[in-house]
Amino acid sequence: MMEEREAPDSATQPELFTASDVARFCQVDLKTIHNWADKGEIRHFRTPGRHLRFRRLDVLDFLRKYGYPIPEQLRMGKPKVVLVDEDPQVLANLRRALSKRFELTTFQDPFDALVAVGNLQPDALIFDVKMPGLDGVRALERLRSIDATAHIRCLIYSTHEEMRKNATEAGAYDFIKKGEVADLRDSLERLMGLERG
Repeated sequence: MMEEREAPDSATQPELFTASDVARFCQVDLKTIHNWADKGEIRHFRTPGRHLRFRRLDVLDFLRKYGYPIPEQLRMGKPKVVLVDEDPQVLANLRRALSKRFELTTFQDPFDALVAVGNLQPDALIFDVKMPGLDGVRALERLRSIDATAHIRCLIYSTHEEMRKNATEAGAYDFIKKGEVADLRDSLERLMGLERG
């Protein structure tokens, strides 16, 4: 089945931040950010020109870990989320519940989603741990082991509670029981730094 995408919001948030941006968020010197990056304190990558770049969720993780306030700039726009479920009704329910806060791309076929996810570069991927022909735990392990997708946060939305421990150990950010749409939305909002208050 073809993917379904929502039109991006005009207030799309930045995908990447510079070392200067992160220094401003933490109210520290630029050299401090370089030192933290060199020590592996904050996840980053370097451009071909050797400039430091930081993905939004990695910055959020770092700020939370050390108790920094979340700047408004990190709360702007709509984070990109890919939803995968073979049931079109589940996808329709999730679109209704999540489309105000997130830019969504949906797939019914898990293989179409996995092929596309490297190019889409979403902030989060939501899928069921058991879908026809897909070993969800193996998919989690592979997504975490490939450089191009290791940064994507995966949430499992499933009725298969017996798979919770395996999914979490394989790298799932969260495991939400299918049907608990409000819990899924809350988990995504926490992950993306969109909590109210």
